[in-house]
Amino acid sequence: MADAVTVHLPPALLALFPAAASPVELPASTVAETMDALEARWRGMRDRLCDSTPRIRPHINVFVEGRRATLETPLRPGTEIHIMIAMRGG
Repeated sequence: MADAVTVHLPPALLALFPAAASPVELPASTVAETMDALEARWRGMRDRLCDSTPRIRPHINVFVEGRRATLETPLRPGTEIHIMIAMRGG
């Protein structure tokens, strides 16, 4: 894919979607388009990552080139995206 980005998914998300793979290459020019592409491949994944406002859920961290991203963050072809679940202690 010429306009593809590479998405690294966390193991906890892969456990919920056994058919999912990480890393995965998807066509996207923003983080929002990445979420749409993940949803198109694995129904229900967007709901795990985003809320209805729409915004990335508070316990989900999305990093683009090492920086925290929002749904509006633009992407270039070849960009690496890391999706992580925030850890909580207690």
